Amino acid sequence: MKNKIKIERAIKNLTQADLAELVGVSRQTINTIESGRYVPSTVLALKISKVFGVPFDEIFSLEESD
Repeated sequence: MKNKIKIERAIKNLTQADLAELVGVSRQTINTIESGRYVPSTVLALKISKVFGVPFDEIFSLEESD
């Protein structure tokens, strides 16, 4: 699964730690999601999209291998 979390964080001027605090996870969790090593739960993905104020599918998208 691809994501645009890093881009959205830059737009909102948030660090990984800031985003992690807002959605209730560790900074390391945000880091592993951004790098594509971890696929977030539906609830976490929805929380992230809510923070950015954009629809879920504008942040997360499937890759051919998914």
